Amino acid sequence: MLSNYFTVKKEGSDQIIIQKSRFIGYVKRVESEEAAQAFIQEIKKKHHDATHNCSAYMIGENDQIQKANDDGEPSGTAGVPILEVLKKQHLKDTAVVVTRYFGGIKLGAGGLIRAYGNTTSQAIQTTGVVNRQRMQGYSITVDYTLLGKLENVLRTSDHILKSINYLEKVEFIVYVKIGEEQKFLDWIVDLTSDTAIIEEKDTAYIETDKTPET
Repeated sequence: MLSNYFTVKKEGSDQIIIQKSRFIGYVKRVESEEAAQAFIQEIKKKHHDATHNCSAYMIGENDQIQKANDDGEPSGTAGVPILEVLKKQHLKDTAVVVTRYFGGIKLGAGGLIRAYGNTTSQAIQTTGVVNRQRMQGYSITVDYTLLGKLENVLRTSDHILKSINYLEKVEFIVYVKIGEEQKFLDWIVDLTSDTAIIEEKDTAYIETDKTPET
């Protein structure tokens, strides 16, 4: 199981005009080839009158499923450029369909490759990319006297404060990077003078927006 990986947010789209041709990029997170194919068919049905609906997807922990389709464009000028953008951005479980309405001006092979690649990049940027990181969950329960102190330090830490539950005592649900569990537990014990009740929860993939550093 991967410790972390990049994928797109749930779904999005964007479009660009190149030499009077309209290119519309559709992006969706998919976790199976069946879901990818269903998404492609959905867009094809939506744009049944388009000149082309070209597509590519990359699925699996080790990118074991990779497909590209030119949908009538010259071989290698549409599906492959879309797929190359997914590879370059290291995106997993992602499908892209680029719909083209021909504007009457031929772009040539190089122009098509750039058009499909740029449309894909633009649509992905508009949709947004997330870093999914496998983390260990913890429930931290403390008296209300420690609410402010603990909330402040957790919000400014590298850990993910998922929720705060205001019960008889206050419960923090926190996710910690795999490998940093003991350091985190020691930190909580020190912060609360060993008064916190700490319970281990499940591990889960936690999503955060991709930043230039990630």
